[in-house]
Amino acid sequence: MRLGYAVPQYGAFADPDFIRQTSTALEVMGYDSLWAGDRILLPLAPSDPYPGGGTIPEAFGTFFDPLTALTLAAVGTREIRLGTSTLNALWQPPVLLARTLTSLDLLSHGRLDVGIGLGWLRDEYAAAGVPWRGRGARLEETLDVLEAVWTGEVVEHKGALWTVPPSRIDLKPCQRPRPPVLLAGFTPPALDRVGRRADGWLGTAMPMPYLTALWDIALRAASGAGRDPSALRMVVRVNPQITDSPAPADEVPRVGTVRQVADYLLTLAEAGADEAFVDVQTTTSSRQRFLDVAQELVTLLRVG
Repeated sequence: MRLGYAVPQYGAFADPDFIRQTSTALEVMGYDSLWAGDRILLPLAPSDPYPGGGTIPEAFGTFFDPLTALTLAAVGTREIRLGTSTLNALWQPPVLLARTLTSLDLLSHGRLDVGIGLGWLRDEYAAAGVPWRGRGARLEETLDVLEAVWTGEVVEHKGALWTVPPSRIDLKPCQRPRPPVLLAGFTPPALDRVGRRADGWLGTAMPMPYLTALWDIALRAASGAGRDPSALRMVVRVNPQITDSPAPADEVPRVGTVRQVADYLLTLAEAGADEAFVDVQTTTSSRQRFLDVAQELVTLLRVG
């Protein structure tokens, strides 16, 4: 299983120099990938609860743009892959988004994984001027436009939301026919879309029976669409609060020591995950702690 880490990006870590320098350090440590998330505001009276309960992390109030963060990571590294988990693609017109993603894939010499989600906070959609309702259909058409721009010699699209007249858009990704597209989501329709349209699923840490049940939906959908289920990738995000003393087993990996988090990642590998990555930015504001956890984790899994 490949091992990733969140690129420093928000809260105390939203600093361009730290993003670039830390990305270099994480590649030297032996990580396979770096991942960036996507938030645009911290509402004082949120329209929706934070997923999993609790309050929205204060660190979300200072959030570096994900694609700019990955650009900094790209220029500071050579081989590590760069992914979004997740990019809220519906906030941008898909033709412009395709150009930005293409540019990043070229700049990184073909190291980009495009992870797309729908988000969960209606306040962000209101601020971006995008309707909350109809998100599924908007995502389907966004994927159509991205595919057309990335792969078409003559690009043309006529849909309910966007029209692209027959055109030349000759800037194409380094990865052909396009960068891998991974989709997030935790409902049956979302997992069905993963199986029909994507190269993989962006999941998150959860009880293993629930994780594997959702994954099975995607695999069945791929088979039903005439696609190879074994070609799909499962990538799992883990957001732990790292403790010095062991946490009760039923609280892992939400809470636990680095060893407990590492053990959970091993169970993900046994469950079929192709990749997992860890993000500690919501549970620490110490830059040194951010790096120390990264080093300890990769040492346990790669060397120990």
